[in-house]
Amino acid sequence: MSVLENTSWPPTCSAALLHRRAELYQTIRDFFAQRAVLEVDTPILSNAASCDLNLDSFSTQLTNDALNQRLLYLQTSPEFSMKRLIASGSGCIYQIAKSFRQAESGRFHNPEFTLLEWYRMGFSLADLMQEMLELLSLCFNQNLASITLTYASLFKQQTGINPHETSLTQLLAYAAEQGNPEAAQICGDSLANGLDYVFSQYIQPRLKPELLYFVTDYPACMAMLAKLSEDQPITAKRFEVYFNNLELANGYEELSDAQLQQQRFQEELAEREKQGANKVPMDKNLVAALQHGLPDCAGVALGLDRLLMVISGVYSIDEVLSFPIERA
Repeated sequence: MSVLENTSWPPTCSAALLHRRAELYQTIRDFFAQRAVLEVDTPILSNAASCDLNLDSFSTQLTNDALNQRLLYLQTSPEFSMKRLIASGSGCIYQIAKSFRQAESGRFHNPEFTLLEWYRMGFSLADLMQEMLELLSLCFNQNLASITLTYASLFKQQTGINPHETSLTQLLAYAAEQGNPEAAQICGDSLANGLDYVFSQYIQPRLKPELLYFVTDYPACMAMLAKLSEDQPITAKRFEVYFNNLELANGYEELSDAQLQQQRFQEELAEREKQGANKVPMDKNLVAALQHGLPDCAGVALGLDRLLMVISGVYSIDEVLSFPIERA
């Protein structure tokens, strides 16, 4: 049999979409250059991994010799390294970065994907959302209609449930009433998973098309890396961006308290052990950077493959990737 049989060598995206991606990246770079935001580059490989129970990192073995081996992890986002740069005095920065997450394949997911992540010193969430709107309007080459809603108001409007007062039992009962009893198995015993399940299944699909949604004030249990609101500590200073029913971005006012960040990491690691998830090392370098001092800042990660999907009007993420995982 020929070694060339059963290969999938051609790219899945068109030449036109290759050009459109390049134009998108140039638009982004011009946008930040005009605002004196520095483009940076950080390692994809790290000695630590995300503690988040819902993120499963790829790992690889670094072998110098038989007695000197280390397990390294591919980044799930460039966030931790970028915060270390900020703590060292970099100022406002951005990065277009490859990121990797296990068990993420489908119409909107590929295990290897591209994020735009940026951090602004002294910005509030309102400042960052306004900048996001300006950038997206530029990328779409039109003024986008937008709406800002709190997570609680949207949740109650669509389900009648107050997400800040609900229980996992109530959320699973709601899912069962909608014909999805399997939610109990999917969510385990995590309230955050229950909230995320109900939002993604019964709220996100009902968002109005062609309207950019900024959803703010997430429950505190859903924001491990964000500050909590001073006047309402049950909510976190976090927002997400949705367009045409698709999640595009996730932003925070960044937590700068090293002790609290370490405590949150330890709680998540304990939950990972309880759930039987892979053990991963905490990023002690990030904690040390926070101890050194992280300036007040807000940051956001924007999925560029998904953004290109929406701009181009294609059905699947494979159509904007040169070689998705099946052809890599």
